[in-house]
Amino acid sequence: MTLEKLYRYLNWRMDPREEKARERFNGMEEFFESLDWLPSNGRVLDLCAGTGIAGVALAKATGAKLLTVLDARRDDLGLAKKWLETAGISPELRTVQGDAREVANLVEEHDVALLWGYTMPHFDPFDAVRLFANVALVLSEDGVFMIEDMDRVYWILYRIGYKRFLIEGRREKYTIASMHEGYNFERGTFRRGYYILPGLKKISDVEVHYWDIATQLAIGSIFFREYGLIRRDEHNNPKVGDVLYFKKPRKELGLETLR
Repeated sequence: MTLEKLYRYLNWRMDPREEKARERFNGMEEFFESLDWLPSNGRVLDLCAGTGIAGVALAKATGAKLLTVLDARRDDLGLAKKWLETAGISPELRTVQGDAREVANLVEEHDVALLWGYTMPHFDPFDAVRLFANVALVLSEDGVFMIEDMDRVYWILYRIGYKRFLIEGRREKYTIASMHEGYNFERGTFRRGYYILPGLKKISDVEVHYWDIATQLAIGSIFFREYGLIRRDEHNNPKVGDVLYFKKPRKELGLETLR
């Protein structure tokens, strides 16, 4: 079972043909426009991009000349061109099917990299180190890496509490639920099984790591000279979560880590 199959059932509001996805796009564009330190007329790299919704929003906000969208799922990448048409912009578009943990081997140098849409749980701590090292290598000297996320240790494990059974979403004809099916002590990941109700038909197994913000900032501080956090209650944009940012990559540490 793959994430691609699971995402056919879960709607992440990233299809340009859907009104709510377009509203989300407009919110992201507005947020990116508020950041006066983002490189303009540069090269944007959207990691785990899905349909490229975030990368196109950033490309429009900054007047990017190149947009590269990378995802392991081929089907979603096909909608990136439609997002460009919807946004009314025409940077050079490159689509790459591949693993974000190997991005330095897949694309050339870029000025801004994004990991948007609360994707970090798919990376365990070892994956995260490899991800940051790869991104540091692929960015220009003054490059920027941004991650949209939330503090799951606080909001999920503390405020809500870990749920062995959880309703993940409801659609017109079915409900998606997940169940706890194990924990990997060496990787720090919870295994969740995803099922369709009624009928309890299994869709996929997913390994997730519940990240806190501080640990991500700490890892990023190794591979970047500057780092920071823009809290959701600071930017007050309902379409965007907490945003971690990292500037000026330490390429030498990226190389050393990946040797």
